[in-house]
Amino acid sequence: INDFCQGTNEFWKKLVILPVREFAEVRPGGTAPSDPLAKLTAPPEVPGIPRPVWLTILGSVPTALGWYGWYKFSVEEELYQYELQSEGKVTGCGGYGTLFPFVYGVLIGFPLSLLHVPGGETILNAAALWILAGQVNLYRRVNELTEEVTSELGLEGDGRMLYEWWALLPPPLDVVVGLRQVHFLSEYWRVKRGEEYQKDEIAETLFPFISRKERFTLKRFFREPRHWFWFTTTWDDFDFEFLKE
Repeated sequence: INDFCQGTNEFWKKLVILPVREFAEVRPGGTAPSDPLAKLTAPPEVPGIPRPVWLTILGSVPTALGWYGWYKFSVEEELYQYELQSEGKVTGCGGYGTLFPFVYGVLIGFPLSLLHVPGGETILNAAALWILAGQVNLYRRVNELTEEVTSELGLEGDGRMLYEWWALLPPPLDVVVGLRQVHFLSEYWRVKRGEEYQKDEIAETLFPFISRKERFTLKRFFREPRHWFWFTTTWDDFDFEFLKE
C-alpha cells in the first residue's frame, strides 16, 4: 500500500506545473497567520491547519464548492506528509494522488462523453470511483487519528467518530459524515498544535450532530432529532419500531 500510494502521488505531482507545485509545497505548522483569510489561502502545513466547519463553509459556499477542492487537496497532502514524517510510510495517496486523477478524469472524460466518444463515460466513472474511494479512506484515517486523542477531546467509546461506508450514501446523508470529518480532523490538528479550544457555532450549536462526541448509527440519527438542528434540541425521540436498534 505504501509503495502504491507514494508512487501514485509522485506520478501525478509531476503532471502539475511548477508554479502550482511551489505554491502548494508543504510548510511547517504555524507558518500561516491565524486570520480566516490566511487560513483559507494557506498552503498545506504539518501538523495540519485546523479548518473548522464554519471556515470550510465560508470558503466553499461563496465559491460554489470551488474552494473545497483546495481543502481536499490540502488535508490529503497534510495527512500524507504527516504519516511520512511520523511513521515513514503512508496509507493515502496525498493531495496530488487523490485529487488530480479525479480532475484529469473529469477534464478528459466529460467532453468525450458529450461528444459520444467511446470510453468517455468509462473515464468519468473511473474518476468518480477514485475520489469516492479516497473519501472512504480519508474517513478511515481520521478515525485512527481521533482514537489517539479520545481523552483530550472527551470522545465516547473507542474514539472512532465516523462510519467510513457513509461516504457511499446519497446526498444529503453523505454530507452528515463529511461535516463530521471536517470537524474532528480540525480538532485533531488543534490538539496536535497545542492551540486553544474555540467554539464552532455551526458545528456545536446550529447543527449539533456534527460535533456529537459519539459514533451513531443511521437509525439513531433519525430517531434522535434533538441532535439535528438548534431548533430541534427539545424534541423527543421518535418511537418508531423500524428505528429501533
